[in-house]
Formats: sequence, structure tokens, C-alpha cells
Amino acid sequence: MNPSPLIPMTAIDCLIPAILIDRNAPPDVLHANAAARILAATQLMETLAHRDLELADAVDLKQIATVAMILLRDGCDLLDVLGWRLRPE
Repeated sequence: MNPSPLIPMTAIDCLIPAILIDRNAPPDVLHANAAARILAATQLMETLAHRDLELADAVDLKQIATVAMILLRDGCDLLDVLGWRLRPE
């Protein structure tokens, strides 16, 4: 039996995943989606790095960290699939 071509994203742990990666997507599409998420997380962290954190609210910082975590986890999941695709069989 062939495994499903769809792999769930892992950033949000739930019984029924809503966001899936198509393991058969072209490598450039997997890369572009990973790069977009990693770039967004990087820009978010760069923005935060240029702010005075002494004035930051703890709730806001937790929300920013959660957003960055989700973006980075999604990017890592996409890069994992890309890595599997690029390995010689």
C-alpha cells in the first residue's frame, strides 16, 4: 500500500489536520513555500529586535513568539518533504 501523498503540518497538534503538504508537489513549489514562511518569521523577529523590549507587553511577546514558531515549523515541515524528494532512492 502506498503512503498518502498528503502529509500534515506539525505546528498545530490536532486529531484532524487541516493543512497538508503534497509530497508530490514540485521541488521548487515546496522550496518557495518554505522560503516564504521562513522569510516572514525572520522579518517578524527583525522587527522585534529593533524595538525596546522593556516596553513590550508579555502577552504580545508570547503571541509574536507563537506566530514565529508556527511559521518556522511550517517551513521546516516543507523543507523536510523537499529533503525526502531530493534524496536518491
